[in-house]
Amino acid sequence: MEGEQQQEPAAEPPSSPDAQGDGPKDASDIAPNISDADALKMLLDMKMTKRQRIPSLPSTVTELSTEEGSKVYVVGTAHFSDSSKRDVVKTIQEVQPDVVVVELCQYRVSMLKMDERTLLKEAKEINLEKLQQAIKQNGLMSGLMQMLLLKVSAHITEQLGMAPGGEFREAFKEASKVPFCKFHLGDRPIPVTFKRAIAALSFWQKVKLAWGLCFLSDPISKDDVEKCKQKDLLEQMMAEMIGEFPDLHRTIVSERDIYLTYMLKQAAKRTELPRASEAEPRRCVPSIVVGVVGMGHVPGIEKNWNTDLNIQEIMSVPPPSTSSKILKIVIKATVVGLVGYGCYRIGQRTVRLILSIPVAQKYLQKLADIKSQC
Repeated sequence: MEGEQQQEPAAEPPSSPDAQGDGPKDASDIAPNISDADALKMLLDMKMTKRQRIPSLPSTVTELSTEEGSKVYVVGTAHFSDSSKRDVVKTIQEVQPDVVVVELCQYRVSMLKMDERTLLKEAKEINLEKLQQAIKQNGLMSGLMQMLLLKVSAHITEQLGMAPGGEFREAFKEASKVPFCKFHLGDRPIPVTFKRAIAALSFWQKVKLAWGLCFLSDPISKDDVEKCKQKDLLEQMMAEMIGEFPDLHRTIVSERDIYLTYMLKQAAKRTELPRASEAEPRRCVPSIVVGVVGMGHVPGIEKNWNTDLNIQEIMSVPPPSTSSKILKIVIKATVVGLVGYGCYRIGQRTVRLILSIPVAQKYLQKLADIKSQC
């Protein structure tokens, strides 16, 4: 119960490397025959020893704090940047967090465990199977929109020869090296985002946006990516295309700013220190959190940080509009019509081919003779 928990200030790490002593450098240095209580204490001491009191952080890191004393270090990244990967690694190593939160949802978590080569191949390939999966997962309109956005990502991937999400994979790897560090997914589920985005557009806005995404072909260099460290490249390109659609910007960027802020604040609640047994008293201390998000979300997170947030409204999916229903019927009718016409054409050719075979002509002649005799 909350009343039983002892509230303690966060443990202070040594102020200099000289204070680290001769203790274990990592978990593998701990002897296997010591007690659970001693092992927990050694791991915790090792973590606090590595945690810098005044961390040396990259310029892309924004520091936030809560009323309970917890600290949140938000690393603003570009999703196709090697330097962003290094920023994430350095930040996690410096602050030794209790929680790492990344801008991913459960529908995109698979990218954390895939190797770069596989991801690069997957990102470049947009095929019918992916389209069917996207439609099955998100519905027709949202699935088509997801595929169009994947095309934008594939375009950047092809131009740079680099798979997206490298900073999230680095965060996942580094978090696993920090004792007692939790890893949280902090983004709103992508089906909700796409369905709300589609519902916010009129019929002609959907057509215009789809047209812009389909014919995206501007060249991109790695220098362009690094220039976009002030605003993530993918989000900047999207912002340019959706500038005429403020409702779309609201659903894809602003609402996710709110959701990411909420998840970071949840992660920043006081954390309970590990216990070797149930008999030990519970001790809670302020948390240290590292958030890894696209640079385009950082201003929105700062803006919403000191606001009471309710995410129920931005998690609801509005019913499809009349224009969406009409467009859905038109697309289905077009697909069915094309399939039917294709079968008809194939059927005609197949019949002609069969009738041209001598054996078939022979049997047809026999049937004609039998009919004449009757």
